Amino acid sequence: MNHGWLKSFHTFSFADYHNPERVNFGVLRVINEDRVQGSKGFGTHPHRDMEIISIPLSGSLEHKDSMGNGSVIKRGEVQVMSAGTGVTHSEFNASDNEIVHFLQIWVFSREKGVKPRYQQEPIAQFLKENEFQQILSPNQDDQGVWIHQDAWFSWAEFSEDTKSSYTIKRKDNGAYFFVISGSVEIAGQKLNPSDGFGVWETDEVSVNASKDAVVLVMDVPMELPEYLFKR
Repeated sequence: MNHGWLKSFHTFSFADYHNPERVNFGVLRVINEDRVQGSKGFGTHPHRDMEIISIPLSGSLEHKDSMGNGSVIKRGEVQVMSAGTGVTHSEFNASDNEIVHFLQIWVFSREKGVKPRYQQEPIAQFLKENEFQQILSPNQDDQGVWIHQDAWFSWAEFSEDTKSSYTIKRKDNGAYFFVISGSVEIAGQKLNPSDGFGVWETDEVSVNASKDAVVLVMDVPMELPEYLFKR
């Protein structure tokens, strides 16, 4: 989608893009890769019962919400907002002249109506070359941010010709890999920047980098929460 001030690539059906075969991956509902022009952004809008994760890839993203939070996040940081019973927020490019390039990811909350919350943490401190490092989990005391869902996100920066693997954290979870840069082969599938690939019904997934690469893996339940089916 090209709106002039915004160039957005949608992994799953979103806004004007609808593909009935690409609506979600388990509880993973949205992966949008956005590039926003200087001083532009998304005005105040509402969310509910969704865990919203923002990860800048370059530039700076300014956030404000109805809980009173106001911050700027940059590459090397991750932000989560649990919308729960309802929250409004806005997101703008914090720069007047540089593009902000970021991932916005939505995950269905485990339960309906949780208390809204906000968290922002640096992730660069956790990273180790050629290893997946956790940046998000369901546990408050774990490394990185936490959300109301049995999900784990991990980030890896691989050198060329690195052979690695990822072990899925929870039975009945699947893993969705998103390539931020470089080229990798995941479970035998070759992927390039902005490509994604989901794997489920397995315990371990092979990850081989043919070039220097940065990869995000989102380890999520494949079964949707019951409240989504109740009227």
